[in-house]
Amino acid sequence: MDGWDGRGLISTAWLQDHLGDPDLRIFDVTVHLRPATPGPYRIESGRADYEASHIPGAAFLDLAVDLSDRASPLGFTHPAAERLAQALGAAGIGPSDRVVAYSTTTPMWATRLWWMLRAANFDQAAVLDGGFGAWTAEGRPVEAGAQTYPAAKLSLAERPGAWADKAAVLAAIGDGAVCTINALAASVHSGASDTNYGRKGHIKGSVNVPYASLLGEDGRYRSDAELRRPFEAVGVFDRPRVICYCGGGISATMDALALTRLGHSGVAVYDGSMAEWVRDPDLPMEIGG
Repeated sequence: MDGWDGRGLISTAWLQDHLGDPDLRIFDVTVHLRPATPGPYRIESGRADYEASHIPGAAFLDLAVDLSDRASPLGFTHPAAERLAQALGAAGIGPSDRVVAYSTTTPMWATRLWWMLRAANFDQAAVLDGGFGAWTAEGRPVEAGAQTYPAAKLSLAERPGAWADKAAVLAAIGDGAVCTINALAASVHSGASDTNYGRKGHIKGSVNVPYASLLGEDGRYRSDAELRRPFEAVGVFDRPRVICYCGGGISATMDALALTRLGHSGVAVYDGSMAEWVRDPDLPMEIGG
């Protein structure tokens, strides 16, 4: 499909060449996490960034407001497939469209949308590799203001196994068929950092592949060969099932995209992640590497 390989990433060059495609839907999904007390952060929409400057034709999607279950006590909880379909259809995504997501900050917001779509059996989505930073660094065109797409009708259905809940993560402890991966920084995983979600350390038995380690200095994903090494080091490809988690189910999707790109077919994201896990003092955690 003209360079669209279905493996989760597209290049800035590809996107510029296809800006006029009638089936293309581009979305800025930027969110800012600002330091806060109590913390570790407060959520701020990236809409102002988008309106100041965005890729030509792109619209804005608010992950925290439009694409989260607002009834959940946890931020960013994914909505049911029917509710997600309504929101994405209203944003202009139809069943035959191709979707490109990008962020002006970390790519985890774009990978979050990509994973939500994949988890709802919508496979025609991709993340702009390098995001808006790479786009502007290369001098590619931008525009200001706001853009919307005509509403469309979309139907979605949950992909079995794409999301893991607390019970599944608990059951995975000690299960040799499951590798549970923490995508947070090594210092947060070990408990050495002051940053935590209410309890220091990581879910018992989980291993660490920090999401930031998946990117090169230019903000793009590393080559497939480079991506494979840290996952092989923790035995991911020896396990048929992988559960990725982080603080709130966002940066975990960066690991999930990498693993899916590398061909692992049993990847799930723990949507509640540490934000949910730490609330129950009986759920086991560990300190250290």
